[in-house]
Amino acid sequence: MIDPQLLREQPDLVRASQERRGDPVGHVDDALVAESARRAAITEFERLRAEQNAHGKLVGAASKEDRPALIEAGRSLAAGVKQAQARVTEAEAAFDAALSRVGNLVHPDVPAGGEENFVTLATHGGQGSLGFEPRDHVELGEMLKAFDIARGAKVAGSRFYYLTGIGMRLELALMLLGLDEVLRDGFTPLTTPTLVRPEIMRGTGFLGEHADEVYRLPADDLYLTGTSEVALAGFHADEIVDLEQPLRYAGWSTCYRREAGSAGRDTRGILRVHQFNKLEMFAYVRPEDAEAEHERMRALQERMLQACELDYRVIDVAAGDLGSSAARKFDIEAWIPSQQQYRELTSTSNCTTFQARRLGTRYRTETGRTAPVATLNGTAATTRWLIAILETHQQPDGSVRVPEALRPHLGGIERIEPVA
Repeated sequence: MIDPQLLREQPDLVRASQERRGDPVGHVDDALVAESARRAAITEFERLRAEQNAHGKLVGAASKEDRPALIEAGRSLAAGVKQAQARVTEAEAAFDAALSRVGNLVHPDVPAGGEENFVTLATHGGQGSLGFEPRDHVELGEMLKAFDIARGAKVAGSRFYYLTGIGMRLELALMLLGLDEVLRDGFTPLTTPTLVRPEIMRGTGFLGEHADEVYRLPADDLYLTGTSEVALAGFHADEIVDLEQPLRYAGWSTCYRREAGSAGRDTRGILRVHQFNKLEMFAYVRPEDAEAEHERMRALQERMLQACELDYRVIDVAAGDLGSSAARKFDIEAWIPSQQQYRELTSTSNCTTFQARRLGTRYRTETGRTAPVATLNGTAATTRWLIAILETHQQPDGSVRVPEALRPHLGGIERIEPVA
């Protein structure tokens, strides 16, 4: 959530951010009304409690004759205090709900507009022809026996698949390459839970506008995570952390997404699926260091794509296409020869203090007081990369050249040959 003090002192700034997102500006006014009601309820509760305390002193000093009447009046005061406390709890819940509908404050450099209004920040490589008609990743995968989509659908339904043989090994090689890279950059690797409690899912911002994309287990009141960002954000929930140096983690997990609302989109192959593996970076830093950390994550992601010898572009995602937690997000999109377009492989988001404020993750400032940390996330490797690797490095005969950086994790294999 955003800082309530910012809401009170600079509501126009928050309104402008909501407008840039394309979200209802009225949510800001609703939050202001709820905040006013919350503060009024707290004031009334404190007044009644002070009156109760003062009355208690009168009872202690009263004569034997006066005490029964004072005790009875004290009971009435206690009931009033209890009711006032209940009103505070109700008002705080209403304010929390209202504030949760307000997105993070958009970074001033983020472009305005929707999905198509991104700004290209960098490109690497070109969009050159392979010199022959490219096969798409599905045809290549079938020729190489790298995955089996038909049997995945038979067993689990549409948008599920098996990675088989060299496909499974290629994904593992990619993840191990990513692990090498994050270890060199000072990240601590973690295998994370893929089931989390509602308060952790809510704290990271995934139970708002994207709640319909999340799998829920009602009997256990747990959620399947669509990214290990959720578990990594919860790792230090309700803690005061030492930020003399940034805390950097890399979570390796299977991820699950319902892909609600995407019917008919990218149904061919393994581009938009319900289950995949991912290595996710996550950092806790001081708020003033968040922008530098964001660039650091982006640089690591670019090194990964270059190691896989992929052509790509880096885009600054427009305000209307940001998730509620992100103040700014960079996407890196690889060139896909069969589609003749760029497709997103990875992203990195600066969530400033938005997630940490709800999750209660703090650090001690120089004054000794605690304040929310800033959190950032970014993908180091994921199953979707196989699409770009197979298509970019395909040969006329259907074989695929293995990028040099991946070969040590594939037993030195230089070329993947079609299986007769």
